[in-house]
Amino acid sequence: MANFRKVPISSLPLPPSSHIVTHNLTPDPVTLSPAEFFSDVLPNKPSLQRRARLLSKESHFSYVNPMPLEFPYEITPPDPPAVIEDKAAYIEQWLSEREARHLSTVSSQIQPSLNKYTSKLRDRKRELIGLSETCLRDCLPHLDVGDAFEVLGNPALAPLIEEEVISTSSPKAEAARQELVDVLSGHAVLMAPESSFGPSFAPWSARYSGHQFGSWAGQLGDGRAISIHVTPHPEDAETTYEIQLKGAGRTPFSRTADGLAVLRSSIREYLCSEAMHALSIPTTRSLSLISLPDLPVTRERTETACIVTRIAETFIRIGNFEALSPPSNSFFLGGGQQDADYEALRQLGEWTGRRVLKLKGIDWEAGDAWGKELLFDVARRNARMVAAWQAYGFMHGVMNTDNISILGLTIDYGPYAFMDVFDSYHICNHSDGEGRYAYKYQPNMITYACRALLDALSPLIGAEVAQGNKAVQPGWASSATPETLVSWRTEGKQLPKVEMEQILEETCAIEYGNLMRKRLGLRRQEKTDQREIVQPLLDMMEAQQLDFHGTFRRLAFFHTGMMKEDDSERMEAFIKGILSGTPDPDRMEHGKVTEEWFAWLDKYSARIETERHGEEWAGEADFDSARQDAAKSVNPRFVLRQWVLEELIKKVEADHDSGKRIMAKVMQMACTPFEPWGAEGDDIPSDDLPAEIREERRLCGLGDKRFLGFQCSCSS
Repeated sequence: MANFRKVPISSLPLPPSSHIVTHNLTPDPVTLSPAEFFSDVLPNKPSLQRRARLLSKESHFSYVNPMPLEFPYEITPPDPPAVIEDKAAYIEQWLSEREARHLSTVSSQIQPSLNKYTSKLRDRKRELIGLSETCLRDCLPHLDVGDAFEVLGNPALAPLIEEEVISTSSPKAEAARQELVDVLSGHAVLMAPESSFGPSFAPWSARYSGHQFGSWAGQLGDGRAISIHVTPHPEDAETTYEIQLKGAGRTPFSRTADGLAVLRSSIREYLCSEAMHALSIPTTRSLSLISLPDLPVTRERTETACIVTRIAETFIRIGNFEALSPPSNSFFLGGGQQDADYEALRQLGEWTGRRVLKLKGIDWEAGDAWGKELLFDVARRNARMVAAWQAYGFMHGVMNTDNISILGLTIDYGPYAFMDVFDSYHICNHSDGEGRYAYKYQPNMITYACRALLDALSPLIGAEVAQGNKAVQPGWASSATPETLVSWRTEGKQLPKVEMEQILEETCAIEYGNLMRKRLGLRRQEKTDQREIVQPLLDMMEAQQLDFHGTFRRLAFFHTGMMKEDDSERMEAFIKGILSGTPDPDRMEHGKVTEEWFAWLDKYSARIETERHGEEWAGEADFDSARQDAAKSVNPRFVLRQWVLEELIKKVEADHDSGKRIMAKVMQMACTPFEPWGAEGDDIPSDDLPAEIREERRLCGLGDKRFLGFQCSCSS
């Protein structure tokens, strides 16, 4: 990897104006520009950021400062006591005093890209408890985090022998780490209200709408997410990353909620984002976890606040398009929905197609139509994503259209789960009583979401078709009659629907087939594999209540030589190991299921042998060893199971100091899941292993039966 000059977070460069989403889309007229936001909204009417309200219909986003506070706000009376003549003005003043709008010194002598601002009256305890090395490496390799990893301590599951640690940190490293914590906790804010040396900039939250559990919900938006920076990757200026805080306080989209996130849910998102990346599943990334232990948050119980920093090239969702072109004649129970704004739809579509998706084959300058291609590209990306979910037993839990990324990234980790005992109908979200988002139906729900995108884009697609497959121009729908709009929408929905659904079905099937072949150590595509190998295996696992991931990991060690008649004892021992992956061995008819495994393994063995001398493995000195290594490299030894998360959360809640070390080790295991954690393959009894390795082995197991099929809530 290249060596980059490390800079503190305030010196991370901004990309050119053409690459900043807020410079290319339409702001809320109430927060019209960074300059007006800073000079007028923050000092005089800061409540405009915190009040739940419908944005004007042309708006794509609203400028918002992070401000994590209890809500309803505990606005204190004057001291000394005085009569408040204008209560509204007093509230505005109270909020303004807590806004980060006072210029503060930055941590280094390097010219900052943005100014740093803090509040005079808001200085809660903020504690860094997690920092992702993999996210830093991949997305922000030039970010100087100072002595953050030294402060976090060595990752360890077992208690460490307390030794006096001599710090090697420097004042410069301490300052870089503290600035990082201040910014990523919402205590300090980076802005360039007016800039003579670069683009102006302020944090923002995006507007979107969506269908929730199949019902139209109207305006939703970033109710507790605030994007605080956007910076190019140092090796590729065309790739930019948004830095977004989740749980940093109220925005205009918070409705009746507090805009905060709890420690429990933040830990879940922080770990799973990086675990998914390690499994090569498209995902947003997580950078940091900062606890606000003095900030209480009321959910089913009183918990403490936490802010997770997440990173992505974009956080645009299907719901962003739905907000600008909502379904017609929809009844809903929600906070309201603006009328369509077709010019705003065009702006968002062009930005997404050109900058985000970088659609191939479109000559933008020549005015090529792009609506259908955008739709098809989003369909392909999300089909590949959901295929990976199915192949790795991941369940999202809340596949509402506002939670489906335009880039095909897994986004918004709530009541998710990885499959334990295989159950194709498993529901991971206890709020999903009808099983709408059950594991089996996830591909169907991606189709549903893409149909919602088609519905939103349909007037534009229809207009493109009507003018000879040319892109619509500014003001394209301003003079269209209602009858014309209906005609465009009808035509635009009908023409691409079949092709879109074909793309979804074929892309998902091909990607899923490829991934399942990889998990089984096969390289050649055979049309019969799904019917004769994969589905019979899944059926057996479901009927026998076997651990999904544990079964695949054990199969990675299978080779065809085991099927020889003179090796029957070894074969029986191998099958016995597979069958140990059930939580209820006493309910199993061992003779019957052993025969079933012998029969399946016989077919599997024959399929493997068809590749022994094939070109797929050409150049491999030892076919069996190469197959085993290939299978082990895609079948995780460690899985982020529900019981692991629940146990970890309790430990971190009880004691941050020891808990953050355990969490760092769990993150390490989640980011390298294919390693032989816990002395895999070693017959040494667990009690005889060193404490750390013994804990690794325990975390690689099925865990307490009570947590199998454990369901989470959406409350976070």
